[in-house]
Amino acid sequence: MTPTPTTRPTRSPVEVWQLAQAVLTSETSLYIVKRVMQALLTLLLASAFSFFIIQLSPGDFLDLYRQNPQVSPETIEQLEQQFGLDRPLWVQYTRWLEQIVLHLNFGQSFAYQRPVAEVLAERIPNTLLLSFSSIVLTWAIAMPLGIIGAVRQNQLLDRVLRVFSYIGQGIPTIITGLLLLFFAQSTAPLFPVGGRTSINHDDLTWFGQILDIGWHLILPTLALSVTSYAGLQRIMRGQLLDVLRQDYIQTARAKGLPENRVIYVHALRNAINPMITLLGFEFASLLGGAFITENYFNWPGLGRLILQAVQAQDLYLVMASLMMGATMLIIGNLLADIALTVVDPRIQLSEMN
Repeated sequence: MTPTPTTRPTRSPVEVWQLAQAVLTSETSLYIVKRVMQALLTLLLASAFSFFIIQLSPGDFLDLYRQNPQVSPETIEQLEQQFGLDRPLWVQYTRWLEQIVLHLNFGQSFAYQRPVAEVLAERIPNTLLLSFSSIVLTWAIAMPLGIIGAVRQNQLLDRVLRVFSYIGQGIPTIITGLLLLFFAQSTAPLFPVGGRTSINHDDLTWFGQILDIGWHLILPTLALSVTSYAGLQRIMRGQLLDVLRQDYIQTARAKGLPENRVIYVHALRNAINPMITLLGFEFASLLGGAFITENYFNWPGLGRLILQAVQAQDLYLVMASLMMGATMLIIGNLLADIALTVVDPRIQLSEMN
């Protein structure tokens, strides 16, 4: 006999409403709503502050046109009206804010003569790719080395790892980038000197294109990861050492628990909490751009774009970039708080500010 398929019982409208009400009134949902309301106020104040601070710099985007004798005053006046630079600052700000709230329009880029959202959308994937690869490499190396250093405290391996971490922290990204550029030129054509793709990128297969982009990612990723890895390794080592000195760890060892279980289950679970908070800040920096690295390696990301926008006083492009960074910071902190409650049930969202 063939078994009769079992049908899942359907929920009544009352049960669906009770379930939805329980989800909406849960501690996590209420905390998210609270943080979103705080974030909206923060973004409003940050946007106003940034807008008027930017205006303190002398001149504007049209200064180059004014210095050109071939550009007539009538043309300058027409451009001022086109870009809205002839209006008072508070009018410019309120009109920009109104476009965002009503139409999700972040304004028109002066330099590119295109919507700001389109210009940013072209660069965001490149910066995300570079930042994400750097974060993955940094954490994949720093976390295990930090744990090894704590477990083998003051042994030869720990001392060697500490020396490397000191060296890594002592070398800024600007020096690391220069050294890697010199290395790329010395070993050419082993590594590309700059750019995101090769000249024949379009002629490659889809798999060849992926390998080509990954080949160009190697040196910029290393330049971003060296300093970050060194600091993260020392933090992981210090946090785990602090936890290993706690009384409950000594009690677990006295009960005869295996050392691996004591370290990797009991100790590491508590030492990882500050690292989750750091990961939230890492998430916030995903779209921040890496000015030095992207300029050194000619990587077409947000870092170069924002730097050029600041130099050209492209007002709305700079404002959109700042607001995007602030939003990512808020989202990163929110995700870190929620992740902390998942990892450590003792932490309550209601007790967080």
